[in-house]
Amino acid sequence: MRQSAALLPCLFFSAAMLLSGCGRETDAPPPAAESPAAPAAPPEVELITREVLFGNPERASVQISPDGTTLSWVAPREGVMNVWVAPVGDLAAARAVTADTGRGIRNHFWSYRPGTLLYVRDSGGDENFHLFAVELASGESRDLTPFAATTASVVGLSHRHPDAVLVGMNDRDPQWHDLYRVDLRDGTRSLVEKNEQRIGQYLADGELQPRFAVRSRPDGGADVLQRKGDAWVPFDSIGFEDSLTTGPVGLSDDGATLYLRDSRERDTSAMFALDVASGARSLLHQDARADVGDWLADPVTGRVQAVSVNYLRDEWTAVDDAIRADLDRLATLGPGEVSVNARTLDDRVWVLAYSAAESPVQYYRYDRDGDGTLTRLFSARPALEGAPLVPMWPQEIRSRDGLTLVSYLSLPAAADPDGDGKTNAPVPMVLLVHGGPWARDYYGYSGMIQWLANRGYAVLNVNFRGSTGFGKAFTNAGDGEWAAKMHDDLLDAVDWAVARGVTRRDQVAIMGGSYGGYATLVGLTFTPDTFACGVDIVGPSNLNTLLATVPPYWASFFEQLARRMGDPRTDAGRAWLTERSPLTRVDQIRKPLLIGQGANDPRVKQDESDQIVNAMTARNIPVTYVLFPDEGHGFQRPENGKAFNAVAEGFLGQCLGGRVQPIGEDFAGSSIQVPAGAAQVPGLEQALSTHAGEVRQ
Repeated sequence: MRQSAALLPCLFFSAAMLLSGCGRETDAPPPAAESPAAPAAPPEVELITREVLFGNPERASVQISPDGTTLSWVAPREGVMNVWVAPVGDLAAARAVTADTGRGIRNHFWSYRPGTLLYVRDSGGDENFHLFAVELASGESRDLTPFAATTASVVGLSHRHPDAVLVGMNDRDPQWHDLYRVDLRDGTRSLVEKNEQRIGQYLADGELQPRFAVRSRPDGGADVLQRKGDAWVPFDSIGFEDSLTTGPVGLSDDGATLYLRDSRERDTSAMFALDVASGARSLLHQDARADVGDWLADPVTGRVQAVSVNYLRDEWTAVDDAIRADLDRLATLGPGEVSVNARTLDDRVWVLAYSAAESPVQYYRYDRDGDGTLTRLFSARPALEGAPLVPMWPQEIRSRDGLTLVSYLSLPAAADPDGDGKTNAPVPMVLLVHGGPWARDYYGYSGMIQWLANRGYAVLNVNFRGSTGFGKAFTNAGDGEWAAKMHDDLLDAVDWAVARGVTRRDQVAIMGGSYGGYATLVGLTFTPDTFACGVDIVGPSNLNTLLATVPPYWASFFEQLARRMGDPRTDAGRAWLTERSPLTRVDQIRKPLLIGQGANDPRVKQDESDQIVNAMTARNIPVTYVLFPDEGHGFQRPENGKAFNAVAEGFLGQCLGGRVQPIGEDFAGSSIQVPAGAAQVPGLEQALSTHAGEVRQ
């Protein structure tokens, strides 16, 4: 029932989101990992194709208009994801209302202006997201933020002002977003706030008036400000140690109640309601195991009605009796997890998404009137119905210094025939490391995990120290521990898997996106004999150049990076960043490495991959480098995701011995380039040659 946004931007995404993240020199190629004696998954387990797993979903991101008359979703139109609409009672009458022919549209939502949809889109992965409005009656689409090198940030919509949207835009100053009110009727904008206070977050009331704001401090903490007349005045102060677990998350429609997650004077963050006039605080929910996460708010009043906590699994608690029975009703959908995608303004109809680890998303309409009818709409990926998908088993792994690492284990179907979460014999394993690092892994369906398990690999996801969601002490324990204790946690998880017979020590690959890509490079450089091979997706190799090139609009987050990593403005900080950079130890690489990169990545620039590839090439250390000129921080276009995974599948098959689906047609429509190491993946050179011929035609 996720209805919230993160308090602070994630530095890097996870691998799953990215695909939808002093030694001797050597002239010899790294040795191939020892192959297992037999295939990890026998032929009788159906091979699920990459097209089914990673191609476009049939329908996704289902929403309902505030007046309850129209459903909307994104679905392919000539192979590209676009927005479709249909009357609530007649899905067969669906029609596309956008005509994107490039990267496709992934996120859309309704305004309160009847018949007007909004969506965001960037170009080629540059993350300069523009906000567009679509008029359903006329079919007209308008860019509401038509400025070069500008990233739009939607701050507020209101049923009281249906023709307006509050938007932050950084066209004046790339570092800071000024606040504008944009008229949905003609696209004109009027300045609400020139951001001269270095504000990183605004909260507005139902009149679309900014009432609170958050400003980062040089010490890495933050000040919460309140609007008084024409001025911002101090309202609250958040110290650095609580900065990732404390902050305002919402404001009631009337502006009378401020909602905040707060870990001050405690470890895990709790949800509080603060009466703005009196300053009185009311505790809504807390849990000693994990931070409060998402919440549900009344669509008219904005008052928080339910709060979730996710330790091993998502658990919801009603804090308003008005929806307690509804949550109980939704729990009858099954043992998986339910999210509320949208609610009508009168709150009579909800759109739900239900999924479990072994079940892709299914969408439902929930009518609250009467006995609460649940009507199944459709599945996001009907081709996976009946496929041999595997469950995910939550685990609690102890680190060497006593921390609890919440982790998730997924096993190949053939390795766990009785379905008890234990292997009947060791199998090759992929340690799949999440991005962030200030993020976390969750229980749930993942196409990437199902793909790896289907090919015969156990998959282990580990919430290492520094991950968020488990209290501030656990998150802060990662400060200064890149390539140190954060990596030790991953090594401890591998030891756990070996000790329990999940895998053998010489049959473990490390793979991840963004920070997970960095962890992969650390694994092959700092502990070069631990992993059989590594797959790095848009991971940084040089932490100094990484911090020197972050997007300018991350200015409000930069002090967090400097304090939690190393400060590039000081000699000691630069030395630390150099020491913890995989590039510094590139001559230690002895195991096969595959790197994937988007040329337009604004977070981890192409130079991060180029640097380590060039250093390896200069030392005659083999590496396979896959580049996509039309992608950014991850591979959004399904053609590119399938292409990279086709390469990764052959790479892992050669390294670990799992099943390999031939590349076949999975380069069709992709921009894939392989600047280095194509010969090291079976079938890759031939597939590239065929693909080049197709492009020339």
